[in-house]
Amino acid sequence: MEVILKEDVRNLGFANDLVRVKNGYGMNYLIPRGLAVLANEGMKKMHAENLKQRAHKMKKQKEEAAQIGTTIEAVTLTISMKAAEGGTLFGSVTTQHIADALKKVGHVIDKKQISLKDPHIKKAGSYEAEITLHREVKVSVPFEVTVADS
Repeated sequence: MEVILKEDVRNLGFANDLVRVKNGYGMNYLIPRGLAVLANEGMKKMHAENLKQRAHKMKKQKEEAAQIGTTIEAVTLTISMKAAEGGTLFGSVTTQHIADALKKVGHVIDKKQISLKDPHIKKAGSYEAEITLHREVKVSVPFEVTVADS
């Protein structure tokens, strides 16, 4: 079954993408939640026309995302967490921690745009996060996890 995505769906595609999915996933999850519409001939024609109209807007958004990406790549974040005596952190470093650290340096990024290569960071050290600013613009941000003084 082919559907046209109305919103970005992680591990599937971005808004306005025409994707092929299994019938159950499309009919029972994507369409009822308003994440996609069924791609029949009429919708495909309308989709093609919408893409033509949005091409200029998308180019501008990509350029803005690239500019933001260059400023974010230059930033090195430090996240301070409490830890036990053995050096194991209380809890894990999450995408929300990185979003908060970016906000402190002046970049408002949604935590859904951030992905960690290791989702369970429980030790102090140096790590990297990937931020998706646009469907074609992804940047890596290094961050340091340190142990906070009690």
